[in-house]
Amino acid sequence: MEVRDLGRMAYEPAWELQKEAHTALLEGGPEILFLVEHDPVMTLGVAFQPENLLHGPDFYAEQGIALVKTDRGGDVTYHGPGQLVIYPIFDIARHGRDLHRWMRELEETMLRVMASLGIEGERRAPHTGAWSQGLKAASIGVKVRRWASLHGIALNCDNDLAPFDLIIPCGIPGSPMTSLSQLAGRTVTVEEAKPLAVQAFREVFFQP
Repeated sequence: MEVRDLGRMAYEPAWELQKEAHTALLEGGPEILFLVEHDPVMTLGVAFQPENLLHGPDFYAEQGIALVKTDRGGDVTYHGPGQLVIYPIFDIARHGRDLHRWMRELEETMLRVMASLGIEGERRAPHTGAWSQGLKAASIGVKVRRWASLHGIALNCDNDLAPFDLIIPCGIPGSPMTSLSQLAGRTVTVEEAKPLAVQAFREVFFQP
């Protein structure tokens, strides 16, 4: 697994890098874990329902938040500074060849990050993601083509949570968002979370 830290980047250039890595993987290239912070953006997944955007496009533009349609699973979510976004471009055939298992193991990586910070995380079936105290800390939306993955996880570290009030996150009413910082009672930065996430991916996907 190669780890590539993209720093802070707009959504669309990072998406292009994902697609390039996905093509390379299908041609025998390495599995890559991208780490990135995005400029403010609402991404709309393939299950997007317009009513989950609570305002019109001009409103979001005035707030400095881009709107981008994507081909990942799920509905609408927000990405912005202070949130760690993780894109595993992996060959799922090497990791069980099972999409349900893939989603559960992505959740497991986030639960391990939370545990390493002393936070008790939880799943909330039938939804995907990672929660604590009934609040959602990590969202997951993926695409799989030819058993190779795109897109991934958004983990709230110390980001402003107010933009989530401008949407119905992931199309799940009554699912308030939280962050690692709120849950830990101290500031947990993206830089602190990055090595924890990398270690969790190594443990879940690459250790027997």
